[in-house]
Amino acid sequence: MPVEPARPVRRDWRNGVLPPVGAWLVANLVTWWVAKASVNGDGSKVAYWSMDGRKRWDSEQYLSIAKTGYEMYWCRDRYPDFRDVMCGNTAWFPGYPMLVRAASATGISYEMAAVVLAELSLLGMFAVLWWLMGARLTWATGLTLAVGAVFPGGIYFHAMFPIATGTLALLVCIAGVKRGSWVMAAAGGFVVCACHLVGAVVVGMLLLSPFFAWQRDRWPMRCAKAGSSAAVAGCGVLWAKWLMWQGTGRWDAYEVIQKSSYHQGDLREPFSEMRNAYNFPFSYWYKPEGHPPWLVEHALAAHRTQLWLNIAFVLLVLVTAAVLFLRNHRLDVEEWAALILTVAIFLLPFFAGAQMSWYRNHAQMFVGLILVRRMPRWVQATLLVFCSIQYALLGGMFFPGVLV
Repeated sequence: MPVEPARPVRRDWRNGVLPPVGAWLVANLVTWWVAKASVNGDGSKVAYWSMDGRKRWDSEQYLSIAKTGYEMYWCRDRYPDFRDVMCGNTAWFPGYPMLVRAASATGISYEMAAVVLAELSLLGMFAVLWWLMGARLTWATGLTLAVGAVFPGGIYFHAMFPIATGTLALLVCIAGVKRGSWVMAAAGGFVVCACHLVGAVVVGMLLLSPFFAWQRDRWPMRCAKAGSSAAVAGCGVLWAKWLMWQGTGRWDAYEVIQKSSYHQGDLREPFSEMRNAYNFPFSYWYKPEGHPPWLVEHALAAHRTQLWLNIAFVLLVLVTAAVLFLRNHRLDVEEWAALILTVAIFLLPFFAGAQMSWYRNHAQMFVGLILVRRMPRWVQATLLVFCSIQYALLGGMFFPGVLV
């Protein structure tokens, strides 16, 4: 009897959709629970459902850029009792605010547009991560998505901040490098550089990419693709500087605000900055009023456990990459990219002196989950437990307003 040719196996569309959507829903459910557990027992509303609950000091700056653009002025010109320093919103990059402005054209408020954009970016993060992991549900990929739902610092993925949008752009850039598409890599790189200065680490990854990517091309073409994508990505920073110049008439507006108001802009000794970040008294500066609930009361020093967990995460990523390389004499393209970006994202805030923002900048180490899927199951499970605890603790600092 003639044998019928084997039919190609069609991948069920549900395998590509349900896991990332499920992870996004779980992330929101956990965040809602943390917000609920952070409410004082005085009848206050759960901050998760409030626009103000997802807004912090930096959020106001991003919203002001979206509404009216950039400005810079001497603080005493508007506030006579203020310190004699420069004020304005030029310390914040325009990628996220410009997307918020575009979304507000649909008729929704700027605040709602900012939250919707953050949540859609988080959903996109899970979708691209899922594709990079092969879009197959296994114990390894399932546990990785679970860790992503409670990733350290991930409370800012739900806030009016560019963290989720920038992380999505990083993952898109990695996907472009994996696919051999310099256009996709450049587009993702441009967006992440336009969202936050920490995103500029993507330029370094792209410049190193000829050593592990674009393998179908000869070396001249590899270098051309890497160089062109890195150049386009770097233009995200130039675009930010141009918009600041348009609004203030100064090319150094970013540097002036950073130096005058925040004493940043010069290179720091990273280990000293880690120590300073560890000892920074958040709870003394922004202590919640009234009688805080149990979670908040025990979370007021959670930035310290956050730093330890972030260090452990970077070390786990480094050890996993080393073991894979020694065992297989190679890493996949996306694994090289994730390794470089994870280490660079961890270090950059400490070189820049980001004493009050490293914990949210480090959330972009989410890209390191590409290597978490290659860890032993017991390591993944242990990481999930510690990340879950820390997510609740950091959320207990965020929703009452302890964190900016």
